[in-house]
Amino acid sequence: MSYPRVALIGLGLIASSMFWAMRRAGLAGDVAGYARSAETRETARRIGLCDTVCDSAAEAVAGADLVVLATPVGVMGQVAAEIAPHLKSGATVIDVGSVKGTVISDVSPHIPAGVHFIPCHPMAGTEHSGPEAGFSTLFDNRWCLIVPPADADEAAVERLESYWHALGANTERMDAEHHDLVCAVVSHIPHLIAYTMVGVADDLRRVSDQEVIKFSAAGFRDFTRIAASDPTMWRDVFLTNKDATIEMLGRFTEELFALQRAIRTGDGEQLHAYFTRTRAIRRGILQAGQDTDKPDFGRAKVER
Repeated sequence: MSYPRVALIGLGLIASSMFWAMRRAGLAGDVAGYARSAETRETARRIGLCDTVCDSAAEAVAGADLVVLATPVGVMGQVAAEIAPHLKSGATVIDVGSVKGTVISDVSPHIPAGVHFIPCHPMAGTEHSGPEAGFSTLFDNRWCLIVPPADADEAAVERLESYWHALGANTERMDAEHHDLVCAVVSHIPHLIAYTMVGVADDLRRVSDQEVIKFSAAGFRDFTRIAASDPTMWRDVFLTNKDATIEMLGRFTEELFALQRAIRTGDGEQLHAYFTRTRAIRRGILQAGQDTDKPDFGRAKVER
């Protein structure tokens, strides 16, 4: 068992999926959980999420070998300061946020000597949130990016990699700056575009609400799925990954202008070549096993 005692701080989709994946893999020796909301804690107790649901973060981390910060990235520094005096010597602290530069700056100063802080980012998720959204297979064949500091203890990093493998994930190490740039491309900008497209549709009163809903089996439907993601989490992502997001948004705007010009000038050859190239990206994703070509993208309801 990689970590005899685990503490989950924040009980949303990722943390709850970690718990069910630990239980599936036989890793859940003793798991304590904490969420700021009393309602969330009560829900967790009702569905059997965690062995113990605590009423304070300090209580949850006491004696823990692995502490998982699964809160919105904007409050991770505050949470780290709160739990720091209660961390066990030799423990490993990870976060599972999708931004690393800011989180490292906010959390690292509060980590006491003798405790390992190793940022992580499981590249898995759905548009659902909350303790009831988790399921054991969320991380299967998905990537968890691990961002160890320069002075990280190699044994602690390898132990953490083994833990994620047991949950079903692949792992890759990456530095913080590169991580934030990559995630801006593959996650942050797509979400921003989805929010924008759904917002545009909402503003266009020429199309009634009924028509938007009625015909959403087309591409608009998948925009709404992404745009349904947790607003607090994504607000914090964009505020804490400003530089990479703005850089990638600038590149996206340039591409959009090029397509606009091709449409305006009737340049069908450029459009066809562009769409052929981008279609190949989808094929690459399927070949890498990161999605399925099943009808409706295989998005059937999952069970814990």
